[in-house]
Amino acid sequence: MLGLNKHDRTLLIIVAILTMCAPFILNPFPTDSGMAQFNAGYPDLMQRFVIFGIFAIGFNILFGLTGYLSFGHAAFLGVGSYSAVWMFKLLSMNVIPAILLAMIISGLFAVLIGYVSLRRSGIYFSILTLAFAQMSFNLAYSVLTPITNGETGLQLTLDDPRILGVSATADGGIPVTSLFGLEMRSTYEMAVGPWAFQFNAGYYLCALIMLASFYLSIRIFRSPFGMMLRAVKSNQTRLNYTGLNPRPYTLAAFVISGMYAGLAGGLMASMDPLAGAERMQWTASGEVVLMSILGGAGTLIGPVLGAGFIKYFENIFSKINDTVLHNWFAFLPDGLEDAVVFIIHPFIGKGWHLTLGILFMLVVIFLPGGLVEGGQRIRRLFSKKPADDGKPAATKPAE
Repeated sequence: MLGLNKHDRTLLIIVAILTMCAPFILNPFPTDSGMAQFNAGYPDLMQRFVIFGIFAIGFNILFGLTGYLSFGHAAFLGVGSYSAVWMFKLLSMNVIPAILLAMIISGLFAVLIGYVSLRRSGIYFSILTLAFAQMSFNLAYSVLTPITNGETGLQLTLDDPRILGVSATADGGIPVTSLFGLEMRSTYEMAVGPWAFQFNAGYYLCALIMLASFYLSIRIFRSPFGMMLRAVKSNQTRLNYTGLNPRPYTLAAFVISGMYAGLAGGLMASMDPLAGAERMQWTASGEVVLMSILGGAGTLIGPVLGAGFIKYFENIFSKINDTVLHNWFAFLPDGLEDAVVFIIHPFIGKGWHLTLGILFMLVVIFLPGGLVEGGQRIRRLFSKKPADDGKPAATKPAE
């Protein structure tokens, strides 16, 4: 089915279930309970989960398969966002043309950067991509202000000369993004007892695109092209001795990865028509590196898990403050309650980066394969079969 083996079909089904059922999975606690703090099933955050999942999947095609570590992938994310917003300003509010333009412009930009950067490898390649990303950030922030609107950011206005749409709605407002009339902000709310679930049109569009992106990444991983990229990562010098030139393959991987990032940027602008230079900063590039390593670089589902993990920490864990802690530990004597809150305080709220850093350090030390390796260890632990009466297994001759 779909040209996938049993293992890959299982992975695709798991990702499909996680994305399609996310409003239920991410809202496990009743809305009126104290644990509702940890619910993450609201549209904006769910959109970020899948959009950054696409970003991480694309980055993993480059880093996971070829071993080339790019510190400048946020440049393609930003270029995709700017391209999509310009499409909304000039053509129509339909998200399809905007997403397509974001991918095309990001792909062309990736050809330019990749052609220069891939002349070097290792740390020199990483530094070159970082330099290009910072150049792009500074250009967007200052020099290209007529195109990017500088530090204010590019956004829609009532004066936009939209060819296939109106510049203003009947009530004088700015039109909203849509998919052939279906507004991206359209949300259906369903109450089931004390639980509340939200089903957002924009989220499900992003989720379906992420599923298609994940399926494409599986096909790339299992293709002869993916095998060639693995050969580049394994031993590029030995590959050169065979007479094969690895540069066209690495450039193709770089461009595909850049188009994935552009797709993510286009989706971000489609959900919220605003593009700013901050999306091109080196910190955004470092974030996708963390997502891939934390989830499991070189694995299929790892980057998706890493993206969800980091975005959950950024948006949910960071909102825990001293007031919430005092409510949790109110059953303790006053002095002990204050002491516990004082100890935990540096690790929550604005200090969530410290907690994430410690977790990342622990994963790198004890789970080099990321969260995927942790899941594999747990599965082996529970699926281990007992030895048969203590007899050694019979050996078979090699074939």
